Amino acid sequence: MKSLSMLAAALGLAGLLCGCATPNGGGSDQAVGTLRFIGEQRIAYKLPFEGTSVGGLSGIDYDPVRDQWFIVSDDRSNLQPARFYTARLAVNASTLGPVQLTGVRVLRQADGSPHPDVGHFATDGGIVLDLESIRVDPRDGTIWYTSEGDGRFGLDPLVRHARADGSLLGELPLPPLLRISRDGKTGARNNLNLESLSFTPDGDSLWIALEAPLHQDGPVPTVGAGALCRITQLDRSGKVLRQIAYPADPIPAAPGPGKAAETGIAEVLAAGADTLLVLERAAVQGADGVFRNHIRLYETIVTGATDVAALPALAGAVLRPARKRLVLDLDTLVLPRVDNIEGLSWGPRLANGHASLVLVSDDNFSATQVTQLLLFEVLPR
Repeated sequence: MKSLSMLAAALGLAGLLCGCATPNGGGSDQAVGTLRFIGEQRIAYKLPFEGTSVGGLSGIDYDPVRDQWFIVSDDRSNLQPARFYTARLAVNASTLGPVQLTGVRVLRQADGSPHPDVGHFATDGGIVLDLESIRVDPRDGTIWYTSEGDGRFGLDPLVRHARADGSLLGELPLPPLLRISRDGKTGARNNLNLESLSFTPDGDSLWIALEAPLHQDGPVPTVGAGALCRITQLDRSGKVLRQIAYPADPIPAAPGPGKAAETGIAEVLAAGADTLLVLERAAVQGADGVFRNHIRLYETIVTGATDVAALPALAGAVLRPARKRLVLDLDTLVLPRVDNIEGLSWGPRLANGHASLVLVSDDNFSATQVTQLLLFEVLPR
């Protein structure tokens, strides 16, 4: 794979393909105080659209130049090839209008072919994508996305760069520390890996976050204890600029006897040079076998946090984690349900000048879940 430093010419082509340069979005350097809930919209289960089944929406981002939303599906090419959708949303201070899908784009491998599913990967090779986050490049409108990888098949997490038509531009080299564990002792945990991606407001660098601690950093959160997760800032060539330890919450409710529960970081979104919004998502299985989601959004200050990039393990280390403040616990919303929220994006500015914020849920292509979009007004301090 070509490094991004070798892709200047390709980036110039991408700028022409997109037609314009994209300025910073509506949430850049946004002072976040509280959130006011505006409205909800849902997308029907496996909605047919241009030959695909809509679902598994795990990441969302807004392009203010095109007034267009980009929403990625985590279908591992099992139903249709790995892809993202474009959409329009009617956003204002009093309501969120219906979701209007406007297009679908297949993400391509280096040779231009679609990504395989697990079965074809086993026979034909290639990379199976488990897509978790998508961002519009604030410089030229191209697309960046993450894949969580899959330890069962030796697939490590990825941060990739594509044109708006889905064709591949490049891939960031990630720190070896973030590779999926091969021995269960060091490295990232399978399926608790790279979930999050966000540009800094100046567009010069990106933040990525792991859903759970590395094996050597300590156990995953429990009902009784939280854990430290690594959040890393990379420049556009993949160089690590800094890495901080984020104190993830304990699991907020006990599961039923013999049932499962987990919690971790689902998405990050830059609100300033040293400020992130961090979306924590917990899934707790009740005695009835049904999973219930608990979603919390935190403002996180990385200033003063220890740079842990050179620490091979956080367990037992003396360090200062990032500071965080609860912005919203979605359990407090009066909604019929809050589903598996995984995506988080700034939206357009509202008429009063305040930023808007949109969240999207991943229904896991399950008929017992829903795909919902939630709109909020950001009330500054």
